[in-house]
Amino acid sequence: MSKKRGLSLEEKREKMLQIFYDSQDFYLLKELEKLGPRKGVISQSVKDVVQSLVDDDLVSKDKIGTSVYFWSLPSCAGNQLRNVSKKLESELESSKKRHVELVEQCESLKKGREDSDAREEALSELKDIEQKYNELKEEMGQYADNDPATVEAMKEAIKVSQEACNRWTDNIFTLRQWCSNNFPQAKEQLEHLYNEVGITEDFDYIELPAVTLVKQVDE
Repeated sequence: MSKKRGLSLEEKREKMLQIFYDSQDFYLLKELEKLGPRKGVISQSVKDVVQSLVDDDLVSKDKIGTSVYFWSLPSCAGNQLRNVSKKLESELESSKKRHVELVEQCESLKKGREDSDAREEALSELKDIEQKYNELKEEMGQYADNDPATVEAMKEAIKVSQEACNRWTDNIFTLRQWCSNNFPQAKEQLEHLYNEVGITEDFDYIELPAVTLVKQVDE
């Protein structure tokens, strides 16, 4: 035996609307939750169904004191449907006019673009120009290192790096001096430790020679 099919949302909406139309009365939500099952709408879904009707202006809702009442009259629903119908008809008319305008615009744009030898030649020339442009753009990218702004940025980055390295070098010298002053008896052990971490006798500040960044470019 097949299981009974539940009501769809639209069917539930119709059932709840029928409750309002038959009685033409005002209801609290808890009252509607009791009446809903009599029409086949389970009480747990009554709230959502009624709210969907309120959202579509098919059911009115108002707070009186501390209570919220719901109601709907057939005449109100009819007026609402007529208003919706007029709105849709107006939108349809506007859409038709817009469609006509777009068709006319499309036909206008086609003028002068008919297939012809001259048009095909112009399109081919345009394609060649675009390809040449992309090739030149790619070639320019290869010479970016010669851009004055790029060179200056590289020089500034080198200067900042040099200053940072020398600050750390200064800190290391200061630390070595402090260790020598406070642990003179551990001189040999300290020297061995310095050598292990790369602080040898030739360890000193970094002095960069003046270099001009030049890259040969074939003309």
